[in-house]
Amino acid sequence: MPLDRMAASERIAAAQTFLFVPGDRPERFDKAMSSGADIVVVDLEDAVASNAKVQAREAVAAWLAADRPVVLRINGADTGWFAQDLALCGHDGVLGIMLPKAEGGAVLAQVAAQAPTIALVESAKGVATVSGVAATSGVVRIAFGTIDLALDLETEAEAVMQAIGIQLLVASRAHGLASPIDGVTRIFRETAPVEAAMRDARARGFGAKLCIHPAQIAPVRAALQPSEAQITAALRIVEADRASGGRAVALDGQMVDKPVVDRAYRLLRQAGRDASAFNGPD
Repeated sequence: MPLDRMAASERIAAAQTFLFVPGDRPERFDKAMSSGADIVVVDLEDAVASNAKVQAREAVAAWLAADRPVVLRINGADTGWFAQDLALCGHDGVLGIMLPKAEGGAVLAQVAAQAPTIALVESAKGVATVSGVAATSGVVRIAFGTIDLALDLETEAEAVMQAIGIQLLVASRAHGLASPIDGVTRIFRETAPVEAAMRDARARGFGAKLCIHPAQIAPVRAALQPSEAQITAALRIVEADRASGGRAVALDGQMVDKPVVDRAYRLLRQAGRDASAFNGPD
């Protein structure tokens, strides 16, 4: 039985790893599904050459099944493949849609009405309308298309990308979306750069990453897992809060008040600790 829309949205919102697999490589589909990625994204767009688009869609259509749901990255509305790609998204095996070069407006609304949608912001227009993107009904998350955006803006300056990342984070939080998804790290034969990139993105509020190789999955998860030191500190904050009866209290020379306590409970939930055991906020 296929997931209903709410369950599909919740699954996308909770995912940390999104693994791309080219739509014209059907021999890789099952391998991607067994990779351990939270979500497999079958790519009909950038990973597929123009002369292979139709064959790729046919291969994906033949493989899709309700018991192995995937996200489809479709081709944009400015292409001749958009309508048929979108029609394919009505299949039971489609968990959700990733729309490239997403902008606020009618196209995004049309896509998001079809299935839970990941809006891939990777153009200047997308950044300029990101609040409208996040406000669109049916959009579950925003993903940061850093490579295409750098090309569109004609800059790879880290300061520029960080500033745009803040806009994606704020728009996501303001409109109640899950944390945004960090863009691709092109290095995949070495795990350290991937983990470092995700740790940096996590510090800036991102909660997931687009992956281009199964080897990137483990380092992304490692980067998103709170460290033992962070967990220990959070436990001490919770203990201090409980001992004080909820009043502000000093711990290690720093004030512990409600926002600090709430952050500690959140970290414990992220670490897989049972937050109810601490009687903390949901």
